[in-house]
Amino acid sequence: MPPEERHSEALEVELIADPDEKARQEAKNGLRQFDSAIEQIEYWLHPERPFKLRPSAIMTLNRVALEGLSSFAGIYRPAGIEIKGSRHIPPAAHLVAELVEEMCDCVSTNWERSPIHLASYVMWRLNWIHPFVDGNGRTTRTVSFVVLCVRLGYRVPGTNTVPEQISKNKKPYYEALEQADAVYEKEQKIDVSAMESLVGALLANQLASVMRDARTDQSHP
Repeated sequence: MPPEERHSEALEVELIADPDEKARQEAKNGLRQFDSAIEQIEYWLHPERPFKLRPSAIMTLNRVALEGLSSFAGIYRPAGIEIKGSRHIPPAAHLVAELVEEMCDCVSTNWERSPIHLASYVMWRLNWIHPFVDGNGRTTRTVSFVVLCVRLGYRVPGTNTVPEQISKNKKPYYEALEQADAVYEKEQKIDVSAMESLVGALLANQLASVMRDARTDQSHP
């Protein structure tokens, strides 16, 4: 059972020391990152554009998430990194670029797989690589959502999005990551079944929010 929190240890001095100011910048960046993700989804939903997950798109989402917070925003980490609260040790920095490209190629060559599987694979694999100094979780969840929507062929409706639900309750997410990590370490086998179950449940919650909104009567105070 993983602990309540797992997070990266930063390799740099933070650009914003004040906790309140940092929280405001993170919130601002979170909104901008989501807007950037929607732009990517809408771009790839054009019928004449076959989807190809690109490392540059992933780096863009990380840059937006860390703008004003890190001098390494949108740049692959230059050294090793530790994930506090996890047994997994991410690969060495010199392997990151190749591993991200490999992950992107895997998504493209397996595009016929289900949307939930592809989103779950990205959710685990990009976390496993942990390519950035900071913002790996935020970036990974956003990239996963982009893949989910593009594979479905439409932007998933609802305000209670899959990434938002994970950010509010990360424990099941951490457990799913740890399970996939353990199987891969022991058997060199990709098993994201726990993550698939989680993403499926969260997707159902997001769609249920649409039904709740549709039934809400705002004609009375």
